Amino acid sequence: MQAPIAEQLAKFVSDTDFAEVPEDVLAESKRIVLDSIGCAVAAVGETKGQIGIQYAQALGGDQDVATIFGAKQRSSIFGAAFANGELINALDFDAVLPPGHVSPYVLPGALAVAEADQVSGRDLVLAVAISHELSNRFGKAMDYIRDTQDGVISMPPILGYTSTVFGAVAAVTRLRGVSADMTAQALAIAASITPVNSHRSWLEHIPVSTIKYTMAGPVAQAALTASFMASYGHRGDPAVFDDREFGYPRFIGTKRWEPERLTAGLGTDWNFHRENSFKHYPHCRALHGLLDLLIDTLDEHQLRASEIDAIRAWGEGHVDRSSWLTHAISHPVDAQFSIAHGLAVGAQRIPPSRAWQSTEVVFDPDILSLMDKVMYEVHPDWVTMISTDPAARPSRIEIDARGRTFSADLLYPRGTPGANGGIGMSDEELVAKFRRNAEGVLVDEAANQVVDGIMNLESVDDVSTVIRSLGGS
Repeated sequence: MQAPIAEQLAKFVSDTDFAEVPEDVLAESKRIVLDSIGCAVAAVGETKGQIGIQYAQALGGDQDVATIFGAKQRSSIFGAAFANGELINALDFDAVLPPGHVSPYVLPGALAVAEADQVSGRDLVLAVAISHELSNRFGKAMDYIRDTQDGVISMPPILGYTSTVFGAVAAVTRLRGVSADMTAQALAIAASITPVNSHRSWLEHIPVSTIKYTMAGPVAQAALTASFMASYGHRGDPAVFDDREFGYPRFIGTKRWEPERLTAGLGTDWNFHRENSFKHYPHCRALHGLLDLLIDTLDEHQLRASEIDAIRAWGEGHVDRSSWLTHAISHPVDAQFSIAHGLAVGAQRIPPSRAWQSTEVVFDPDILSLMDKVMYEVHPDWVTMISTDPAARPSRIEIDARGRTFSADLLYPRGTPGANGGIGMSDEELVAKFRRNAEGVLVDEAANQVVDGIMNLESVDDVSTVIRSLGGS
């Protein structure tokens, strides 16, 4: 008889050895850490990030065992994890991995525990790999935002990224060195206390909620709570993942439940590193192909934004919803998802950075005016293409200017993993992005120390020496 799913997952978490993990998996794990903390540092002055920091101070009191990235304040493990989750995702500049965003939920608890307990870089990079693999597998086992059925777009009624809580639990329990039995209990506890999946409500309504698709802080908190409660003696429901009628699939709201995706090849087959996409722009990933086309076309023909008479765009099918189609911009978070606003910003040729969501840019009259010249429709080949290649994001743009129409097409935006012709982000591009995000927040010496430490994490004896460099200057 097969062991319960929670036990199988816990065995993977506890038994996986650093030496057994493929080098490309470990390399991508380090890249994810560097990119995520860079996104957090860049957001330290943003409203969403500041709220997270304020809450961390209320939560952590005068404890100072863990760093809040880019901030002068320090906090408790729980406080820093909450704030860093909010910071990583505040600009929507962080990487994308099915089921959607993963790193803002799974990294904060792991990094706070790693710093407080002064763990080795090898232990941290292994925990990051395990957490992202598990999160990706849960994403594939459940309903997904880019689903299609019988040749048509089929968006499920309940969506969200809260299943990442299990990857977050995996990272924390692995770093704390708890047993497989205790890890199974922590995973089961997390299933029962994870936040709801409110994504579908968020994308249907405007103004856009600043909680976004799933608020990062509470997921990081739930993972830490489950991990610590298990170590203190609480136990979870051992059959929570096996019972489709009354267990986790039912109460989290997923219609699809394919548990074999959780366990097949677990420990030998690694998948997440081939699907993780880094962002070149601080905007919803759905728009990146169109931004590539727009910016490249403007550069090629030396067109200025003031010369544009119209922009017609065809892209992702699942974004035909209020949060993406809105022209009502009242807050920077509206601008993170509005297709018209994103293209209007891209046309100004502002280097992709936190500046895209500054008050001066978000509410620039020229940008708001250009939005009215943008038309968006679903790409006619979208369903066909993603049905055979989930990494595909077919995009087309037409720009009317100077009495002509300039057009361009692509299948993969920049930052897409290299499989099937995609164009991934190189180490050099990733480091350059980090430095741009850290500018004005970290001094050069600290930024250099972080880059060197994270990219060579397996050689670091005590990760706290690197993480503490992330405190704001």
